[in-house]
Amino acid sequence: MPRSRKPAAKAGFGKSSVRMERVVIDTNVYVDWFNSGRHEAVLFQREAVKYLSAVVFMELQAGAFSAGDRRLVRQDTSAFAEAGPVLLPTVTIYEEAGEVLCRLQESRSCTMAGAYGLVNDVLIALSARSIGATVITQNERDFIAIQTVRPFKLSLVAQTV
Repeated sequence: MPRSRKPAAKAGFGKSSVRMERVVIDTNVYVDWFNSGRHEAVLFQREAVKYLSAVVFMELQAGAFSAGDRRLVRQDTSAFAEAGPVLLPTVTIYEEAGEVLCRLQESRSCTMAGAYGLVNDVLIALSARSIGATVITQNERDFIAIQTVRPFKLSLVAQTV
């Protein structure tokens, strides 16, 4: 999975300003950066406060199979977490996520058994919504579906081909 990529030293992380946008970057954007260096402009933009979602942190850990990958993910996520705030879903967000997932199952005829990624995406979206942050992702399908149930700010980036 990941290649060695060093986050820039506190590039706009956690800086406060009257007009700084809050963003939560989805796992797929980090994975593209680890693997091919893509999306550096998104990850290191100075005009935004980047929040590291605890759910994204978990997904990155889950996808790091080799010892080297796990070391790289720990190193990079630690640097991101040190530089900026970590966003943890609250009990209220978990409750709301249950409602959103129920409505998505009804409207999309999906089941929770095959949609663990959707559960994580709902937690990411609702956590970002709770602080007024924009989710930055490549996963158009799931996040657009979530928006039909609970509106939140979303920014899509190009997928790796």
